[in-house]
Amino acid sequence: MNQDTEFKNEFRVKGSEKLLSIIRSFSATEKVVFGFFTIIFILSSLTLTYKAGKIFMVEIPSHGGEFTEGIIGLPRSINPVLAFTDVDKDLSTLVYSGLVKYENNDLIPDIASKYDISNDGLIYSFTLKDNVKFHDGVELTTDDIEFTIQKIQDSAIKSPKKTDWAGVTIKKINDKEIQFILKQPYAPFLSNLTLGITPKHIWKNLDADQFVFSEYNLEPIGSGPYKVEEIIKNKSGIPTKYTFSSFKKFYNGEPYISNVNINFYSNEKLAIEAYTSGEIENFAGISPKEISPIASSSKNINILHTPLPRIFGIFFNQNNSQILANKEVRQALNLVIDRDEIINKVLYGYGASISGPLPREMTEDARHSENSDEDIAKEILTKAGWQINKDGILEKKSTKKTGGSAQVLELSISTSDAEDLKQIAEMVKVKWENLGAKVNVKVFEFGDLSQNIIKTRKYDALLYGEAIGKNIDLYAFWHSSQKNYPGLNVAMYVNSKVDKILEEARSNSNENERNNLYESFNQIIQEDIPAIFIYSPEYIYLMSNKINGNTLKNITSASDRFYGIDKWYITTDYVWKIFKNKIN
Repeated sequence: MNQDTEFKNEFRVKGSEKLLSIIRSFSATEKVVFGFFTIIFILSSLTLTYKAGKIFMVEIPSHGGEFTEGIIGLPRSINPVLAFTDVDKDLSTLVYSGLVKYENNDLIPDIASKYDISNDGLIYSFTLKDNVKFHDGVELTTDDIEFTIQKIQDSAIKSPKKTDWAGVTIKKINDKEIQFILKQPYAPFLSNLTLGITPKHIWKNLDADQFVFSEYNLEPIGSGPYKVEEIIKNKSGIPTKYTFSSFKKFYNGEPYISNVNINFYSNEKLAIEAYTSGEIENFAGISPKEISPIASSSKNINILHTPLPRIFGIFFNQNNSQILANKEVRQALNLVIDRDEIINKVLYGYGASISGPLPREMTEDARHSENSDEDIAKEILTKAGWQINKDGILEKKSTKKTGGSAQVLELSISTSDAEDLKQIAEMVKVKWENLGAKVNVKVFEFGDLSQNIIKTRKYDALLYGEAIGKNIDLYAFWHSSQKNYPGLNVAMYVNSKVDKILEEARSNSNENERNNLYESFNQIIQEDIPAIFIYSPEYIYLMSNKINGNTLKNITSASDRFYGIDKWYITTDYVWKIFKNKIN
């Protein structure tokens, strides 16, 4: 017997010759039937094996894939110390990381392994994780944290975050431990520590001018989930596209999505054209007006939207308009506002109605819209002595309080030249004129409005938006000490009880107690009616449905959409259930 014969005999299945002999004895029909059932048996076995695998295996995220997003604007300073525009903040969130970060609506350690706040609320102590490195491989230490904040505090740098760190002392214990010492308790301070950390070894030898104009502002190095891979510029040297690659040594584990491409557009029209042509897959901050046609033309998108902690309303300046000092007038003007109509017509449904100064989720009272009622408004004014005069305008007879002259219900609404605010102002004008008021709408370019109208407090009623932020601190918006510029108390509101509540709230670190204080504040404001609160706008994000793991909620600004981007994923694998936790 030769070697080939021995090899074949070695692998011959026992009884196979007998089986083959039986098959050979089949008729042609029997062979067809046998073959058919053999195929059925094999397919059934494979199906059962697959189903058994599905029972005992689970789908998990895997590394790979990329997406391209469009942003309106151009990067200028991708640097946490200098970032001012939405574009700079967006890209800084990808590149840099801070001591803490937001997860859902809670602040949790990020590059810190732990932190502690002293009982008196004055000392914040942090310990760093061991494996935090910058994109160039250099370890991040407390030297970098101290350096970053000192640059913010440097007046020559003119950082937009300077006020957040005024009066804060930094105490470096060692390379891993650092403290921040406040002069007085400030409950929202922890949110300041989401600040991205810049590498001292890159920036330390630059003076103020060099710092502001350094090439590292456009070629940033941080410790965040993504690092700059490629920058594409036009003939003028202006960046048109950034490609970011996942940072493999990221302290929380390499992000799942391999590449994030960001394309820049000068206006919304160009960005929409890029989206509809497939040049970009995600589009951040699209206006409500443009949503419907895009949503109806594509099935490959998720429209993510969530209310922003911004309050849009009409703020009364009673110092500038004696008419508005009458509470019944403020009540009546408030009652005829149709919030639902404004949200549907101007915001195309992408807004949340509010009836008080707190973000919608903070108060039970603000979870429903306040229905307009012209009849009740007219009744309130009639009872207070207001009657229609010969010109068709409401008028109140003279009293000693008014100096012997009649009051005519006439006032102006000042606002910016933003299309939505102009439209809202005209809608409000119609409602107030139907009530019997004479209304003049004054529209200003935003810079003019800020410098010549708001700064000088020269307005009767101001249609305006306030950015409240995640960690609510309403001191700047309603405390009497803030009624003059640069304070943000644009209603010129003065109430000693409210002052005390706001002072206590900003120093109280107990969230439940702070919320109770703000609810008391909310009730007083709604009773006094220093403003008409209308809506909170929604942030809208068009995202490709190939991206998983992102839920857009509880964001303060556009850049917050990238919180948790290291856990987004496109591709997946199947593993046995028993290995899932070990892999994760």
